[in-house]
Amino acid sequence: MTEVSVTKEDAVASGDLVVLKSVNKHFGALHVLQDIDLTIARGEVVVVIGPSGSGKSTLCRTINRLETIDEGAIAIDGKPLPQEGKALARLRADVGMVFQSFNLFAHKTVLENVMLGQIKVRKVDKAKAEEKARALLDRVGVGTQADKYPAQLSGGQQQRVAIARALALRPAVLLFDEPTSALDPELVGEVLEVMRDLAAEGRTMLVATHEMGFAREVSSRVLFLDGGRILEEGPPEQVLESPREERTREFLARVLQH
Repeated sequence: MTEVSVTKEDAVASGDLVVLKSVNKHFGALHVLQDIDLTIARGEVVVVIGPSGSGKSTLCRTINRLETIDEGAIAIDGKPLPQEGKALARLRADVGMVFQSFNLFAHKTVLENVMLGQIKVRKVDKAKAEEKARALLDRVGVGTQADKYPAQLSGGQQQRVAIARALALRPAVLLFDEPTSALDPELVGEVLEVMRDLAAEGRTMLVATHEMGFAREVSSRVLFLDGGRILEEGPPEQVLESPREERTREFLARVLQH
């Protein structure tokens, strides 16, 4: 196995916040990420598109080490991903993750869900954590739901709570793993609106999605992932409107028909 590393100097010199070098990941015989090289600059919104099973979710999950990699290197803000322990918990606080299926704690109220990480990871006192949680819930449009439990909310409301929870930890980068795919079509817009606002603020974001309109409007760059490889990347107008690769054209033709 070739030793690969990302130095702080590499990241600082390039202004990149997230750097992946020669990343490979297998699930048994399945090679789900193949020689992935990716950099995300501060304030950049990178959208990852591709068919189901192309490796989009795995790519997101390796960046905050929910999945370990077999080869290569990943660094956040010049620091390699820690293996375990407190350093890993701190890294996960710096890398906010919004999942397809919300992943809220069902037995805690909406307010408690957004307070928890601040208290446990950031060691914020309870009163300040509550103040910040209420402000963030207001900001994503669900402030009036603070005392309810997740099951009492619509899917769109739950996903907005999940975004508030990720923001509460003041992350350096936000990862969105198909954040609208579990939602009824009429609820998709309210979540995308919150994400548009975050992009407009200059947040650094990696978004795996099938929402081509969002990709076209908001992204700095679009990656087309297929079979675990980045087959094409570039500005949204180039990748989405005049893709160079035949495989990208086939995918977009299918997706844009629906």
